[in-house]
Amino acid sequence: MALFESLLLGFGVGLSGALAPGPTLLATISGAVRHGPLVGGRVAAGHLLVEGVLAVALVLGIAPLVLSHRAGIAVVGGAALVGFGLLTVRSARHASLAPAAGGERVGPFLAGVLTSVANPYFWLWWATLGGALLAGALAIGPGDAALFFAGHGTADLAWLLLVGAAVARGSAFLSDRAYRLLLGACGIALVAIGTAYSATAL
Repeated sequence: MALFESLLLGFGVGLSGALAPGPTLLATISGAVRHGPLVGGRVAAGHLLVEGVLAVALVLGIAPLVLSHRAGIAVVGGAALVGFGLLTVRSARHASLAPAAGGERVGPFLAGVLTSVANPYFWLWWATLGGALLAGALAIGPGDAALFFAGHGTADLAWLLLVGAAVARGSAFLSDRAYRLLLGACGIALVAIGTAYSATAL
């Protein structure tokens, strides 16, 4: 029963975080019209790779280090999100739904990695609430910790797949102009989020 509870706890906590608008969600939305309904899975894979590495690091005790540098994380991470957002806005000016011969510089998997690494909220959440819950599950047993993380990851994957599929389905009715506006809006949102994160360190 404890194992099942750890799984449900991880899923519930993960879903509450996944539902909040953020860089990874925006990467899924902006990529869905070009990469199709399964793009959320590719973005989630990149996100979960970073989460897995961070979860192991937290178990090894880096949470105090993250918290002691929270201002620096907010500034650097916020600046990275602003840069990522500006690149998105720039690419939106000439974006097209037609397949491009050269492909994109940043695919969905890498977008999942980059938006996770650059998100200060992601680091601070895991260093506080996420790390505490993971440590509590680990205190019960390794299986509980594994299922907690599995539940958390399943929530991320399910939500991003759902969003990606919904946006991709709607993209059949999008013109290139509408796609550029959507991409530009996502880029502007990333700039706003990054600016807000950086401002918290001032």
